[in-house]
Amino acid sequence: MDLWDQDAIDLGGRAFIEFGSDDTGSFRFIAVEAWMDVRHSDRDGLPHVEFTWEGHDEGDRTSGRGWAGLAPDGSLTGRIFIHLGDDSSFLAFPEANTSSGGRGVRRPPRHR
Repeated sequence: MDLWDQDAIDLGGRAFIEFGSDDTGSFRFIAVEAWMDVRHSDRDGLPHVEFTWEGHDEGDRTSGRGWAGLAPDGSLTGRIFIHLGDDSSFLAFPEANTSSGGRGVRRPPRHR
């Protein structure tokens, strides 16, 4: 993420973003833990998602929106916006490519 360093990002446990097959997903970074409502599309022939989210930040309810796109190398780039707060770009890698074996990112499903 461009706004925070890795120690901050993993504050509440290893940061992750994951997408389910049912147009939902979840993520965690810093003290934010959230659930997403996901919409799928393609951009330049690659999967792309836009989402709204709601969750908690240090126990306080919070919400926002975001987007993510799958790159040819399997990485995921996107941006997360916190309602009335910060926003940050992010770069994530597939779970199989993480060296510590923790949660990573799963590829978003292709548009149906």
